[in-house]
Amino acid sequence: MRTPYPLPRTGISVDAHAFATDEECALDPAGMVPLWLAGLHWPGERGLSGHSDGDVVAHAAAEALFSAAGCGDLGSNFGVDRPDMAGAAGVRVLSEAAEIVILSGFDPGNIAVQLIGQRPRFAPRREEAERILSKAAGCPVTVSATTSDRLGFTGRAEGLAAVATALVVPAP
Repeated sequence: MRTPYPLPRTGISVDAHAFATDEECALDPAGMVPLWLAGLHWPGERGLSGHSDGDVVAHAAAEALFSAAGCGDLGSNFGVDRPDMAGAAGVRVLSEAAEIVILSGFDPGNIAVQLIGQRPRFAPRREEAERILSKAAGCPVTVSATTSDRLGFTGRAEGLAAVATALVVPAP
């Protein structure tokens, strides 16, 4: 059934990464894989394992955009077969995802992300993260954070997860 006007579309995504192992940290020149989360560097915090920088917030946001626009997922757009994405910053992933969505005929409307983990303490840097992510996505991005009451891998501080929803609208 066709509607007489273009409807917005929504997408959802989940991303999760384990914290880097002692072996991965030993391979890093600084002795610790850096944590990049929500587009921000978190000094003194152990980073996440992943093909790129492991930024679960930026990755979930990007994949939610893909979901809303029907543009595949992170793997089909930025998979391990793309060596240029090895170690790529999450904000680059998000920015390129927004460009793919635009080229597919949609404008990003907004993205909401829920970060799940025991650490780092996110609230003091929320506004900074939202500014950086919004600039990368070309639309408002909001981020909230929660713990999982010490349940599961996030509760045991073995890694981080993020759930995101995105709204896109057909381009005029």
